[in-house]
Amino acid sequence: MEILEPGIEGAAEGLRGYRISKRITSLTHSLSSINLPFRQWLPSGDYIRARIPHFPRDWNVNWIILSRLFAIFLVGMLFWLLFVSDVFSVGQRSSSNELFDPEQVRNFVQNHINATYIRGNVEYLTRFDHIAGTEGDLFLAKWVEGVFHGAGLEDVDLEQFDVYLNYPKKNGRRVAIVEPPQHAWEALLEEDYAYKVPPREQTFVFHGLSKTGNVSGPLVYVNYGSRKDFQDLADKGVNMTGSIVLVRYYGTQPDRALKVKAAESAGAVGCIIYSDPAEDGARQGKVYPDGRFMPRDGVQRGSVALTSWVAGDVLSSGFASLPGESKRDSKEETLGLVKIPSIPLAARDAQKLLEALKGHGHKLHKDWVGGLDLEYWSGDQFSPVVHLMNDQDEEERQPIYNVLGKITGIEQSEKSVIVGNHRDAWCFGAADPGSGTAIMLEIVRVLGALKTRGWRPLRTIEFASWDAEEYNLIGSTEHVEARIDDLRRDGLAYLNVDVGAVGDDFEAAGCPSFEPALLKALGRVGDPARNKTLYTVWKETNNKIRGLGAGSDYVAFQDMAGTSSLDLRFNGPAYPYHSCYDNFEWMTEFGDPGFQHHKALTEVLALLILEFADSPLLPLDNEIYATHIRGYVEDLDQYVGAKGENKHTLDLKPLQNAANVLYQAANQFHSWEKAWREVVIGQGGFESNAMAIKRISHNTRLAGFDSDLLDIDGGVSYSVHRVLLAGHIAD
Repeated sequence: MEILEPGIEGAAEGLRGYRISKRITSLTHSLSSINLPFRQWLPSGDYIRARIPHFPRDWNVNWIILSRLFAIFLVGMLFWLLFVSDVFSVGQRSSSNELFDPEQVRNFVQNHINATYIRGNVEYLTRFDHIAGTEGDLFLAKWVEGVFHGAGLEDVDLEQFDVYLNYPKKNGRRVAIVEPPQHAWEALLEEDYAYKVPPREQTFVFHGLSKTGNVSGPLVYVNYGSRKDFQDLADKGVNMTGSIVLVRYYGTQPDRALKVKAAESAGAVGCIIYSDPAEDGARQGKVYPDGRFMPRDGVQRGSVALTSWVAGDVLSSGFASLPGESKRDSKEETLGLVKIPSIPLAARDAQKLLEALKGHGHKLHKDWVGGLDLEYWSGDQFSPVVHLMNDQDEEERQPIYNVLGKITGIEQSEKSVIVGNHRDAWCFGAADPGSGTAIMLEIVRVLGALKTRGWRPLRTIEFASWDAEEYNLIGSTEHVEARIDDLRRDGLAYLNVDVGAVGDDFEAAGCPSFEPALLKALGRVGDPARNKTLYTVWKETNNKIRGLGAGSDYVAFQDMAGTSSLDLRFNGPAYPYHSCYDNFEWMTEFGDPGFQHHKALTEVLALLILEFADSPLLPLDNEIYATHIRGYVEDLDQYVGAKGENKHTLDLKPLQNAANVLYQAANQFHSWEKAWREVVIGQGGFESNAMAIKRISHNTRLAGFDSDLLDIDGGVSYSVHRVLLAGHIAD
């Protein structure tokens, strides 16, 4: 018998054969002791031993190569398990979330939205004035923070920025006729108390981010304060150098800051903007408290920051004003501030100024005549002299606070749908912004209740209560500047609600690609005033998604981060905008007495959130976007053609060709979605990992379209408005 010793060639091979044969021999012996009916078909031990492979005695095993091959085999098996076998599914929800049918989720949300809760939110938000940076504003920030915590939102935080703000001094403002003495008069300036029994403190009348100044000059009336209005007066020989200009709100120049800028450019040393009854007062209908319109003593506050040049903190253009940030722009060099003082005025006070102009300059007709019962004259260098004083407190580093919270997604937690509304108000702010805040907080409550039942969206939902929007979109812009790279990469959509409901007419403004998702939501919500769905009313009135302007917190998201944005509201006739008469009583009497329009808008916004956060395919339609872009090119072509002069000739053929190529590419891109639906539905709703990976990549590319329209490193000079497709009026 051969004895195998360690170290002798062939010993290991023989030992392996021995051990294997021993185990199998033991097995057959054990089986032979069991009397089973199939025993006769079991192979004999000799049969098995004869078929055990034996390695040749002279064969050496290369264990390094074998181990590497085995490692490759393990990696391949792991890849197969993760991405091919669907044992670990990329695109499927967790087991707890599989219980939530999307239709049941939508029904739950719509059925739990409550107008009484919304009304209660508006009532609480309007108990005191809460201009940005004040104690009232901070108190509401902490209250909203508590609501977020109570709803179970995650990563709830007060986000602080230190920014430049101005505040009026009690005796620091004056508008008065000082020459000739027989016309001497001084404006009351302040509104009457909106709450008389008991009286409540309310914000002084002033312009946010206005210039400090103490100036005098002859009074000149310049209609709406557009550049054309100034030019028309100049053509008539009226010299406005050194004058105090009086203009009215709204009209051909709706931006109050650009009214002041136009006055500055014309050589004026000060600007007064008043509320004329023809636009928002008695000529429109009954005034508050008997109707919805602005009373004679009502004043429209507002910012005169040049948002078209610099949005956000005007002393930190292009970077976030984080606490401790040492870099600051100077007030003298920033492009965001006007260079002459301004102040808003009530119709009650403006009437005295306009009456003093009679016989000076030119008597005005038609488009220059407002709603006051008097003759409108332009004034000139010989008009009565007006003294305008605007002495104010200026805080270069005033803390403001955004309130943030989120519901983390389970498939792509890094991708976010952001929902925002600003919290600060010029006074009590029932419509602006209380109605929008109340709507957002109701959605937070309902989705929080859904979350306690185990539901989570596929993608993260972020909620934001912005601060200092009224001054210059400051809170939202600073937030975007602080996380610009993250938003350009991971921001899927921004949904904004500011003035939520002040009438019966539903309006939407934003990217055209939102249209399919919006119409789907409108088809599920009834119009409170018409006994039809909002979709039916939308179609009957030939409504369209309008273009975004520069008037709310979507600006930094759309124009700086390239996050596709949508703004929603129920609009109506004029109301006491930015006045202390925009209060809870106005809302309950005239704005939305039963809060049913608030409820309807809450449903629409909530359904859109679910579409963007919880639908497997991101519901943006760039084919519709491309169609609108072709329309923009055609509009430009018609504009150029209407000029009819050779000097305006412009070859738009390359642009038209590019728009057509974009449309074809968008059509081909979206054809994949049809293929995805056919495959997934054909498999009974099951999505393979390979398909899920393609879907996620498709969604990411789709969401990046607006980011690709940004001029990040090119020639765009404005710090915020970097969108190549559209621009903003800058003068």
